[in-house]
Amino acid sequence: MIIKNIEAKIRLATWMVAGCIVIVIAVTLIVSSNAYRQVQDARKSIYILNNNVPLQATQTDMQMNRPAEYRADVDLFHSLFFSLTPDDKYIEYQMKKAMYLVDQSGAEEYNNLKENGFFNSILSSSSVLTLQTDSISLDMPRHYFRYYGKLKIDRRSSTVVRSLVTEGYFKDIPRSDNNPHGVLIINWKTLENKDLDAIQKNNF
Repeated sequence: MIIKNIEAKIRLATWMVAGCIVIVIAVTLIVSSNAYRQVQDARKSIYILNNNVPLQATQTDMQMNRPAEYRADVDLFHSLFFSLTPDDKYIEYQMKKAMYLVDQSGAEEYNNLKENGFFNSILSSSSVLTLQTDSISLDMPRHYFRYYGKLKIDRRSSTVVRSLVTEGYFKDIPRSDNNPHGVLIINWKTLENKDLDAIQKNNF
């Protein structure tokens, strides 16, 4: 009888210990989960001191601003690539900056223009090229963009306005000083580059 009572107490103690372990594990998981969520929420908030009074400011989710960054990157690349002056050092600088934002398709387009004498014609005619962005359409699921702009070519003898339409895709990459938006343009090509208007200048 005494032995049976001891065995029963041992079993009861075993079950109580096992139950305590299960409860401790469950509580630990719940607490850890809540703590993780609080840390994640805290990372989305920053505090600004105003006369030593902390004011909470909610940090904007990066993905909410991503389309604006894609457009800014596409706009910056086209401005670097097409807004040029008759200065070979400046053209070289612009192209170097632009190549950080695009894959080999940008280098191929640069080489094609160079072989066709595009940059030499800028120097010889003292042309100033200014690009104005009209719009940039994005297809977010495909990571695709289409750029619409007008390229003004101001020469000594005339001013030409050309319609510029390009397309390409964008890929997220780590941010850097040379690529602050962390966006790489890929498979870029020109769809349209035609004259819209030409005005002759009076040379006296």
